[in-house]
Amino acid sequence: MSKKDFMTSVKSLCEEVISDLDYELVDVEYLKESGDFYLRVYIHKPGGVNLDDCQIVSEKLSNRLDEEDIIQKAYYLEVSSPGLDRPLKTDKDLERNLENEVEVSLYKAMDGVKKYEGILKSYDGDSVELKTVDKMVKIPRKSVSLIRLTIKF
Repeated sequence: MSKKDFMTSVKSLCEEVISDLDYELVDVEYLKESGDFYLRVYIHKPGGVNLDDCQIVSEKLSNRLDEEDIIQKAYYLEVSSPGLDRPLKTDKDLERNLENEVEVSLYKAMDGVKKYEGILKSYDGDSVELKTVDKMVKIPRKSVSLIRLTIKF
């Protein structure tokens, strides 16, 4: 099985289990660190994710992963909230954060600027639109390397 097919299968199984529990799957990572494999699953729910939420999802997901036996190697399962500084990757992420202040980093400068900060006003399959301090900016999604919430202290 190719890595892409493997990840598609793992994400699909995670999505099914997590949505049945009324959470939203934000992201899945499967990687090797210091000789050990980790399956990291990030979840969201309105109002935030707490330790009990992570435990509930972890137990159900662990049982289902064992039943399906998709992952052949020994691994550690970690379920957590993605955190405030996480990348906004999906349309659900963008929808949930409309009218919030975000930072948008670009692969290469657009109009001499490589990083924009502003209020996320809209998005579609091709672009995201921000209201910066002085203007509206429409950025092609293919130019975006990272979008995340602006965190101010």
